[in-house]
Amino acid sequence: MMGHKGLFLVLVLIGTGWGLTQPLTKLAVSTGHGQFGLIFWQQVIMVSVLGAAMLVTGRGLPRDRGSLVAYGVIAMVGTILPNSASYRAAAHLPAGVMSILLSLIPMLAFPVALMLGIERFRWARLGGLGFGLAAVLLLVVPEASLPDPQMVPWVGVALVAGVAYAFEGNFVARWGTGKADAIQTIFGASLVGAFIALPLMMGSGQWIDLSTGLGTPEWALILSSLVHAVVYASYVWLVGRAGPVFAVQCSYIVTLSGVLWAMLLLTESYSPFIWSALGLMLLGLSLVQPKPKAALDAIAAMGETTEKT
Repeated sequence: MMGHKGLFLVLVLIGTGWGLTQPLTKLAVSTGHGQFGLIFWQQVIMVSVLGAAMLVTGRGLPRDRGSLVAYGVIAMVGTILPNSASYRAAAHLPAGVMSILLSLIPMLAFPVALMLGIERFRWARLGGLGFGLAAVLLLVVPEASLPDPQMVPWVGVALVAGVAYAFEGNFVARWGTGKADAIQTIFGASLVGAFIALPLMMGSGQWIDLSTGLGTPEWALILSSLVHAVVYASYVWLVGRAGPVFAVQCSYIVTLSGVLWAMLLLTESYSPFIWSALGLMLLGLSLVQPKPKAALDAIAAMGETTEKT
């Protein structure tokens, strides 16, 4: 079983990779590519990469009821819905702001977990949710916060992605992925996602012809999809190995690295209100999620249980 340090290293790599996808998404939508065309090719690339990994490792695709349900739920709630919202919002919002908004996921996951009976009520976590909402208000209320006041409605669109991911994370934690492992789950969900995105893309006239040449947006889409395939499968693996509470701590790293990647790759700069919102969001995350020692104790207990069985 992987040790504590190994799990934290995986956590850091997942967060850093996921943070990189935000500025890459911004580049991918920079020339007007529609969300369904981007989602379709993202799913095709992920199916190709993960399918190759499954062939090399001799994995098949489980078709038990639990796995099939997981493929469908993750495809819709974890891909089509949030990615549609994210691609639409990314065309109008700075990539760093998108990273800050996505850090709301564990805060939004808390009330969903309460409804499903996965978590018990704690005032500290409610306070964390409050700090997260305060951060959103700090982004949208002051006129000098965002570069353009016309961006404010797109903050709401971006939040749709966070809500969807919160439901997806709780679904995986509550009902699992059947007999499918992390790679099989994301492969199956990507396959379903591609079939869903194809008619949406063609019906909306958002076909992206990659055979005519690859510019910066197309390369950004390809790189983002490759990174997404690796970190998404790794995240599902980490949820299964260390638990959802430990895994969602990558939100800290996603948020910080997303802002830093955007500054490095897109030369974005932010108002004091946005930096303050980032601080409030990180404070909220610290209240919503357990302390590292508590998470490690939980992992140690899981390891002892595994060794005894």
